[in-house]
Amino acid sequence: MAAEDILKDLKNRKYKPVYLLHGEEPYYIDLVGSYVEHKLLSEAEKGFNQTVLYGKDTDVMTVLNAAKRYPMMADYQVVLVKEAQEMKWGKDDDDKKSINPLLNYLENPLPSTILVFCYKYGKFDKRKKTYKAIEKHGLVYESAPLYDSKIPGWIETFINEKGYKANQQATLMLSEYLGNDLSKIANELEKLMLNIAPGQEITLDLIQNNIGISKEYNVFELQTALGKKDVLKVNRIINYFEANPKANPIVLMLGNLNNYFSKVLAYHYVKDKSQQNLARELGVNPYFVKDYEMAARSYSYGKTMQIISYLREYDLKSKGVESTADDGALMKELMFKILH
Repeated sequence: MAAEDILKDLKNRKYKPVYLLHGEEPYYIDLVGSYVEHKLLSEAEKGFNQTVLYGKDTDVMTVLNAAKRYPMMADYQVVLVKEAQEMKWGKDDDDKKSINPLLNYLENPLPSTILVFCYKYGKFDKRKKTYKAIEKHGLVYESAPLYDSKIPGWIETFINEKGYKANQQATLMLSEYLGNDLSKIANELEKLMLNIAPGQEITLDLIQNNIGISKEYNVFELQTALGKKDVLKVNRIINYFEANPKANPIVLMLGNLNNYFSKVLAYHYVKDKSQQNLARELGVNPYFVKDYEMAARSYSYGKTMQIISYLREYDLKSKGVESTADDGALMKELMFKILH
């Protein structure tokens, strides 16, 4: 079941007695958890019927004491455990259920309680009896991270659902700079939307002017300059990166360039070089196919393989492996090797 389906059921008051929201991508866990906290009960009902606990500051018995209460002047009571990965869950491998009060409750949860565990930044152990009990009597949702290739599409959908339009270059720029952290992307877009008219198209200029990405000196422009073998522009961008290391960390640059040149390498492999087929094989919008065509003319198959090897080498050097050079010097060395 997707997070959207869980939210739909919650809006339709189709509740489960216990939920386990777990996984490496916190965005959807927070999204469902926020809805549970703010929307399931009215403000009048929350005073007596809502308990919000934090895993680091609570324990199993506190959670159970809250869960076993009956609602007052309401149909349901809500017990929300945030940061549940920090909670000590207790032993789970004993056959005697009587010494595992949490398992006892999960196998017979109170129907008037909605107990929600938000277990972020990792997967709950599916071998545990507690997991199996929640799966049987409640609902388990795993929030998995998106592949990098899916991020531009996710951004476009997010923007459209908010009533705005998305410029293709802007979605690519956001995915390149903000990575696959959905919470960070959503936060930046929501801040941007506060400053533009409803329904307005979100363009590359709006992204650059409102999210602190330089219009001329960014990884997107670096890739274009490398594809053209524009030595002067590459050096200007790298000098800017060196002067603004916090805005342009080397780890981000290396990751994006590795993704870029991996697609250039894939271009060399593809036999059917029609625009639509290349777009499908490379996992990019057809609009950007021409950029990879140009890069493939600039860098042969052998050179592209060598560049990917350089990127891995300098990733290690940036982490202090067999190098004491600063990031600025490493970037300049790497650009020289790529271009020559």
